[in-house]
Amino acid sequence: MVRQTLFRHFFSAAVLFVCAAASLTAQQLAPAGGTVDRRHTVLPKLGSEGEALNKVSLANNEDPIIRERADEILTEEKVGILVYQKRNRSIVNVDTEMVRQGPYPFSEIHGEGRGSGIVLTKDGVILTNFHVVDGANSVTITLFNGEAYSAALIGKDPNTDIALLKINAPEEDLFPVEFGDSSQILIGQVVYAIGNPFGIDRTLTRGIVSNLNRTIDSPKQHRQIKGVVQIDAAINPGNSGGALFDSRGRMIGMNTAIASQVGQNSGVGFATPVNTIWRIANILLAEGKVNRGDIGIVQVTEVDGGLVPALIDNEGPADRAGLRGGKVALVVSNQHGMRVQSVQRIPPRGGVDVIIGVNGQPVRTGEEFISLVEEHMPGEKVVLNIIRDGKQRELPVVLGQPSDEEE
Repeated sequence: MVRQTLFRHFFSAAVLFVCAAASLTAQQLAPAGGTVDRRHTVLPKLGSEGEALNKVSLANNEDPIIRERADEILTEEKVGILVYQKRNRSIVNVDTEMVRQGPYPFSEIHGEGRGSGIVLTKDGVILTNFHVVDGANSVTITLFNGEAYSAALIGKDPNTDIALLKINAPEEDLFPVEFGDSSQILIGQVVYAIGNPFGIDRTLTRGIVSNLNRTIDSPKQHRQIKGVVQIDAAINPGNSGGALFDSRGRMIGMNTAIASQVGQNSGVGFATPVNTIWRIANILLAEGKVNRGDIGIVQVTEVDGGLVPALIDNEGPADRAGLRGGKVALVVSNQHGMRVQSVQRIPPRGGVDVIIGVNGQPVRTGEEFISLVEEHMPGEKVVLNIIRDGKQRELPVVLGQPSDEEE
């Protein structure tokens, strides 16, 4: 079995981030009511077993209409009905306001945006996409019951397009999601997306997982979001920050972007996997920001037994360490008097290595590889366990500082 993991994947259609918010200069939103205390925040466990919704009886359902129609609702309908009933209160509206300097002295330009968010904890931690709140002067969270609260930005990671907000709302009004395990996602499995497309709150759409381990360009220039789940459930502007659920009602991702030339659903949507969210959110809650080392591997191919480095950065950390794989280099040429930059692929010499582990821990997928590498800081050394010419070897790599990392 061979599966391609693209750490930088280019589509013929544009990748659009499906939030209506305008992007202005990023800034930290001031916490409402003083400093935000993160110490008591605990995320749900990763990999909840969940409940087999197709086996749930509808005869005693809380909704009288569902009880009345229990005998005529088909199994495939029942799962979607119960996923929505179980999880729609976990999805919130995220409304943003932005102010920037106008073209004339003392003039201002005001803008508004709208996206979706996900309740993570009973103490008011809300997950959304970074691009939803990027540049906002104020953010308002509206819960399922119509109650609205001012939100504070307590952590952001543009590299994965993740942001965490905090609101002061009663615990009884907050319904946190359960976390699934995105390492167990299968291509072809049915998924359910809940979000606020075009501001129409808590809308459910259904589809399948179209592919795994995609990479899309981040809303921040020169960034890529890696290990993304591709889905065909309808995703439209306003869906950004909404949740992707499996058939047990477990969150397996956050809806992030679409590939479209018209700015609306084309059947190609993307969701950040929940394992990435869980890892990044825990770091943000503990430290407020994410520091990560760069190994300089752009693209891998998943094969039986490991990962082939199909594309590595020329003169990047992995290349300097001697990893064998395809390389890319930036080439500057003169065409008819114009300076043109292009990316040139350099074929590997002497064959390619197969990565089978990081620091002795086996890796099977691109997501596992990213997770193990990004546990380490710039300047730290990691050891790639590789197979070269049929023999196992250890290859030390000193991680670099991402060239596009925010200060």
